[in-house]
Amino acid sequence: MVLEQIIVAQQSFEKVLPVAETVAELFYRRLFELDPSLRRLFTRDMQAQGRKMMDMIQTVIYGLDQFERIKPVVEDLGRHHGELGVKDKDYDTVAAALLWTLEHELGPDFTPEVKKAWIEVYSLLANTMKEAASKTV
Repeated sequence: MVLEQIIVAQQSFEKVLPVAETVAELFYRRLFELDPSLRRLFTRDMQAQGRKMMDMIQTVIYGLDQFERIKPVVEDLGRHHGELGVKDKDYDTVAAALLWTLEHELGPDFTPEVKKAWIEVYSLLANTMKEAASKTV
C-alpha cells in the first residue's frame, strides 16, 4: 500500500468510528444476507463481536504504516479463523459486506479513491490471514 491510500483509509475510518456499533451491526446483517451459512461461525454476543471487529479494524487501519509490527496479530487472527472453519471464499463475502457497509455509511464520501484504498487494506489483511491459516492446516 502507498502512503496516500493509508491516509485515505484512515480518514474515512475516522468518519465511521463515532458510529462503530451501527457500522458493525450493518456489516453483520449484510454478511449474513450474502451468506447465511456464515452465521454458524458466530455463537457469542453479536454486539461484543461487533466491538471486537471494529477494534481490530482500528488496530489495522492505524498500524498500516508499520504493518510488520501488527502482522503477528493479524496472523494470529487468521489462524484462529482457520480453526473456526473459515474458508478462503468466505473472505470474498466479508469483503463485499465490508465495502457495502462503508458505502452505506459514508454515502457521498465513499469515493472511488476511498473504495480503492479499502480494497487494498482488506486485501492486505485477508491475504495475511489466509496465508497464516494455511500454515496451520
